[in-house]
Amino acid sequence: MPVQFPPIILASKSPRRQELLTLMGLNFKVELKDVDESYPGDLSPAEIAVYIAEKKAKAFTADDEIVITADTIVALNGEILGKPADRKHAQAMLTKLSGSKHEVFTGVTLARGGQTHSFYDRTIVYCRAVTAAEIDFYIDHYKPFDKAGSYGVQDWWGIVVVERVEGSYTNVMGLPTEKLYNELLKFI
Repeated sequence: MPVQFPPIILASKSPRRQELLTLMGLNFKVELKDVDESYPGDLSPAEIAVYIAEKKAKAFTADDEIVITADTIVALNGEILGKPADRKHAQAMLTKLSGSKHEVFTGVTLARGGQTHSFYDRTIVYCRAVTAAEIDFYIDHYKPFDKAGSYGVQDWWGIVVVERVEGSYTNVMGLPTEKLYNELLKFI
């Protein structure tokens, strides 16, 4: 690693975020805190992602370690598509995404010693039209109930349905790694 970073806490149970930090070559530990993820109704998707990431960071009081928190928002024509409540909700979301383009925003907050720094990244994702049978197949085999927008770009949906991505691919996975690395360099 060309730079020696202070110890890092990743405040996320997301296996994708953990995998991405590992691929970045960062040493980190995972620490979780329960945080209310509600937000004011007048925020834009980018503001929502940052607002929730900052709320998550406020739950920590690290002096020597850098805490990384993140929140990913999927927005389709201004509508926020969060994590699905159940199968029917996932079907409705994936039907909306079929044959359309949507935006993915990930807000990230870095916190250490009372200082915080937040940023976000935006990616546009284009999906081909899919059938109801394909949506059912996806839900049955990939159980996307823990994912914003009801899909993972790194699984079948991303490989078969996503036609193209404008912006950071890792942002759609839940952590804009290229931007995160540069922001960490400035933060230390």
